[in-house]
Formats: sequence, structure tokens, C-alpha cells
Amino acid sequence: MKRIAWGITGSGDLIKETYDTMVDIKKKGDIEIMVFLSKEGETVMKWYRMWNDIQKDFPNFKTDAGPNSPFIAGPLQVGYYDALIIAPTTSNTVAKIVYGIADTLVTNVVAQTAKGKTPIYILPVDQKRGTVKTVSPEGRVMELKMREIDVTNTEKLAQMENITVLERPDDLYDILGISKD
Repeated sequence: MKRIAWGITGSGDLIKETYDTMVDIKKKGDIEIMVFLSKEGETVMKWYRMWNDIQKDFPNFKTDAGPNSPFIAGPLQVGYYDALIIAPTTSNTVAKIVYGIADTLVTNVVAQTAKGKTPIYILPVDQKRGTVKTVSPEGRVMELKMREIDVTNTEKLAQMENITVLERPDDLYDILGISKD
């Protein structure tokens, strides 16, 4: 059985697609998924009316009570988990990781895990220059222009040790060895 730690940040973009992918992976694979949410991740789950879903689908989830609480970094450093996934990831979280700021549960977990051998997979929402379409909590399609600083930080993130940047939620199937079909 694989053990995965999945961190959710405050991104509404790709939250539904990522969530559906992780639920499908959990159903198809012999995988234990421990979910932890940043404070804003919790807010976004409520905005997108997914709060009840996460409690049902991942009942052992944890919420941010500080940079090292709940204590997740240690088990990740020593290899208790097979992988750390942060998806979807806000530009704020990406910037903090790139510049070594570990002042939230998610950024501290990434900083400490990077010191060990557990692979880290991150799905930033601000990846490509130009515009993207996303869906608001009310279901309205919106077009957002990516800021240069955010795309540049994602490029820097991709160059960091022990971090793999994912392009889309479906990449999670491949990294976990689960067939999508």
C-alpha cells in the first residue's frame, strides 16, 4: 500500500478537477491518502461547497493550526509517506516555497520534506503566460491573466531539488501508478 500526503491550498482554480482525480485514485488504488488543508484551503473548500464532500471522502483530514501543527513534516522526512502532493497550489504558496518561506503548514511541510528523500509533486495554477479559464464557486466561467512574477516563480519551482511540477490534475494518475481508465 502506498501512503500519500496531499496538501490543499487556497486555490479555487483546478480544485474540483484535482479533488475528483484524488477521489478516483483512492477508489482505484491501494493507496492511503492523508489530506491536510491550509487555512485558505479550508476556506476554498467551503466556498466551492466541497466541505461536506471532503469530510465524507477523506474523513481523517487535518487543518492548519500553525506551521508545524499538525505534525506532518517529520513523517514525510523519514519516509513514512511515499509522496507529498500539493495540489492545486496558489501563486502565494509557490512564491513562499521558491524563496524559502516556511511560515504556514503547507510551506513548512514542503521545506522540511525537501530535506529528505520523499518526492514532492506540486500543481501550481499559474503556469503559463497568457490567460486561463476557470470556474467561480457559483459556476461562472472566468478568464484570468497570469502575472509574469507568478509564472516566473513556477519556473523557479520546477528547478528546485526534489520537486516535480505537475501540469494538470491527470498527471497524478501517472505519478501514483494508477490507470485513469
